[in-house]
Formats: sequence, structure tokens, C-alpha cells
Amino acid sequence: MSHDENNQSQVMLPPPSLKGQKGRGAVTNLQGRFEGQQREPYDDGWEHEQEGEPASPWKTQVTDEYCKSILSRNQSPDLPFSVSLNPYRGCEHGCIYCYARPTHSYLGLSPGMDFESKIFAKVNAPEMLRRELAKAGYVPQSIALGVNTDAYQPCERERKLTRRVLEVLQECQHPVGLITKSALIERDIDILAPMAAKRQAAVALTLTTLDSTLARTLEPRAATPARRLRTIRTLTQAGIPVAVSIAPIIPFVTEPEIEQLLEAVREAGALSAHYTVLRLPWEVAPLFQQWLQAHFPERAQRVMNRVRDLRGGKDYDSNFGSRMRGEGVWADMIRQRFKIASARLGLGGHSSRFHEMDTSQFTRPLVVPPLGARARPAGTGQLDLF
Repeated sequence: MSHDENNQSQVMLPPPSLKGQKGRGAVTNLQGRFEGQQREPYDDGWEHEQEGEPASPWKTQVTDEYCKSILSRNQSPDLPFSVSLNPYRGCEHGCIYCYARPTHSYLGLSPGMDFESKIFAKVNAPEMLRRELAKAGYVPQSIALGVNTDAYQPCERERKLTRRVLEVLQECQHPVGLITKSALIERDIDILAPMAAKRQAAVALTLTTLDSTLARTLEPRAATPARRLRTIRTLTQAGIPVAVSIAPIIPFVTEPEIEQLLEAVREAGALSAHYTVLRLPWEVAPLFQQWLQAHFPERAQRVMNRVRDLRGGKDYDSNFGSRMRGEGVWADMIRQRFKIASARLGLGGHSSRFHEMDTSQFTRPLVVPPLGARARPAGTGQLDLF
């Protein structure tokens, strides 16, 4: 079954009980593409919401998960890194455009509301990273932290998995690039600033819009645009190089702001900027269209027509080289606007940020915990007997 045919066959559960949920992006709990059975809604009156009564809150559940490996590798020519680490699966930020939503289908869960409310925390991530770095054949490359889902989403405040991962990387003098849209990253400046001074840390912060009202529905539990600009300033003042990802550019929604966004991030201290256009792989396409109908019904068809213009008439084209930027007249126009504004503001490209970091000081960890055990504090010098 083709990508587009699969999307057309998706069952869209009705939004009334989910629409308007505070702090949530999806308006349905769309079934995943691997579901063996399809469900149809039936109202027997027991769960019928009274007219005007607010919907019951959709609570976040964080489940512990013990992973068997922690580093992911890719050979994509579109990405400035080849190794990544994600401490969490699912993301409470609830960004409706998130290309990682379809990964929840592999868990038998919905890429819709489940993705942003059922989070899996890889509780042994720091220990698995330590074991990986200790392997005799390991060759250090800059690790991109938080690529698939945000490493600084709300549950990180209590879990602190990202911070523990950073502590391992700092101990081993291993370079890291962080990608986030959360102000929580400021908590770890005490680790990132010394690493940045050694060219072992850089940050890419994502900014989609300057409109706080739009951001509240587009990426409901991420930091506000103003707060993210303040985070850029704070990190820059601490000596941490910051690149900005203007992503995604959504025609007729965020696309009119390209120049204003670049001006704002340059004023905040960003050194470089790049962009991607809206990507709608698998279940993201119907979910995004539901969101458009719920929040921008008057322009929904116009937006999707332009998205398809960027993708050769389809909702999405996954080919390397075009999936990030699109093709055609509109893609060229966006590219030119971004290039001209970036040059005027002195914002360079971003790709070298991950490659320029120093791997020459890397040292293997001395303490490697047995499988299933937590690592001892660094610096004990005591090896495990068993």
C-alpha cells in the first residue's frame, strides 16, 4: 500500500471529546497504520458530554522503559549529524506537525493524542551510553541529543535523564549537539558552558512562529516564542553557540513570518539559522489536516494545495534532497527569501556546527556498570568485579 493510499484509509475518530483539550495539539486519537482492526465510533449515551461542559482532561502518563541500545545512526545526506540519542519516546509538547508522531504506531498506540500523552522514559539511557562509549571499537562523533522527540520536554524536570546523559558526555569529553524548543535547557548551562568552551557543545533551538496565540495551538506545551528568544540570549551570554531552526515553514500559516523570525533570532544572539518546510509523513498528514479544519477552516484547503505544490502534488515526498526543502516554484521562493534575509542579517548556515566540534579529547569511561545496574558516581576509580 502506498503512502498516500495508507493515509486515505486511516480511521479518524471524531474530535468532539478531544477538541479544545487545553495544552494538546491533536484533535483526535487517530488509529495507527499497523492496527489489525479498525474501530468505528458509537455513541451509547454513557460518555456523552453535556452541551457547554468542558471535556475531561487527557492526562499525561510517563512509563519507565529499559532500552537495549541507546545510539541511533543514520546515513541521511539531509542531516548534519549521523549519531543521535533520544531519552524519551513520545513528546508532551504536542506539536501537531511533529514528524515523529508515526513512531507511536510501532507501539500499538495512536500517533494522535497518545503520542503527546503516553510518554516512555528510557531510564537506563545514561548507563547504556556509558557502556557504548566504553567499547574498544567506539569512534567518537558528535551526538545529536533530542532529535526525534524533545529531550527537554516537561517530564525531564523530574526524570533528569537528559542531564545524566550530559554528565556522562562531559566526563568523557565527548561532543554533543542539542536540539530543543524548551527553556529547560537553561538548567544545564553549568554543564554546557564548560563543554562549549572546549568546542564540545552546541545548541540548535527551534522557533516556528512569533505569534503566541498561534503557538498555543500549533505546539501547545512548548515554551512560548518570547521565552525561546530569551533562552537564545541566555545561552549565548553563557558562551554556548546557538543555531536556530526555523521549522517547519507552513504555507499561509507561519511562512509570512520568515523575515521577522530571522530578525528576531539574530537580535537574540543566534549565530546561524536554517529551515525546513512542513513534512507530513504517514499519519501526520491526516492529523495535520484535522488540526487545520479545527483551527483554520477558512484557509485549510489553500494551505494543503500549497503543501502539495511543494511535494509534486502529494501530501509528502520522502526522497532525500527534497524532503526538507520541497520542490517547485514555491520551494524556490522560500529558499530565496531565506537566503536573502540570512545574508542581510549575517546568519550563516548550520551544518558545520556539528562537524566542527572537537573529538580529539575523548576519553573512555573508567566505570562501566553491569547491565541493569545504575552507574557509580564518576571519579571513584573502582571497577566492577561482576
